[in-house]
Amino acid sequence: MTEDPERRGAFYGRRIGKTLRGLQQDALARLLPARRFDLAEAAAPQDLFPHPVDGLWLEIGFGCGEHLLSHAAARPNIGFIGVEPFLNGLARMLVDLDASGLSNIRLFDQDAALLLDRLPQGCLDGADLFYPDPWPKKRHWKRRFVRPDNLDRLARAIRPGGTFRFASDVPHYVGWTLAQVRTHGAFRWTATRADDWRQPFPGWPGTRYEAKAVAEGRIPTYLTFERVQAEAASAASPSR
Repeated sequence: MTEDPERRGAFYGRRIGKTLRGLQQDALARLLPARRFDLAEAAAPQDLFPHPVDGLWLEIGFGCGEHLLSHAAARPNIGFIGVEPFLNGLARMLVDLDASGLSNIRLFDQDAALLLDRLPQGCLDGADLFYPDPWPKKRHWKRRFVRPDNLDRLARAIRPGGTFRFASDVPHYVGWTLAQVRTHGAFRWTATRADDWRQPFPGWPGTRYEAKAVAEGRIPTYLTFERVQAEAASAASPSR
């Protein structure tokens, strides 16, 4: 069977959880059209904001949007693209985004791989992936977002010197991510001391999921990677 290119890197999670309430349904119907990132506009993403932006940042799987809203408020000169296919979280985010008055956020409600494939090369200053589904069963590890094809996508879209940040409360997924990134070679782990992965990122507001994880005794890990130059990536990547 021929592989459908639109399914490479596909989102495997649920699209909806509990039945959407009236306010959530209204948010999706009324607010999403004006905020949605259309793939047809991906060739010039910096032009999708009502004011000029000095750079672009992507957050993959923003949940209910706590971090994305905080990050965008702290950096009004940056354009943010948030990806979240889970409609319950997307609806919650839209309500809070509407109340915030922020204009530097656009939202994409499909698989992040489809967006990364359309973005111009080197257009992103950074990308965040926080608390992704760890797919704990071994037979499902291939569904994890951090894997060679998606790292290829991130490496193409993030400029040299740009940033890829990852957070998880699942030790195996943290180790998996470090191994996958090292093997890939396009990113360099920036940590020089233990606090670099034990302490949250600067300006970190926390998330609802993280608070629940900590309350249940799980310890978060915060990883920061730098996109290296192509020559350095070739030299650092082990032979496959």
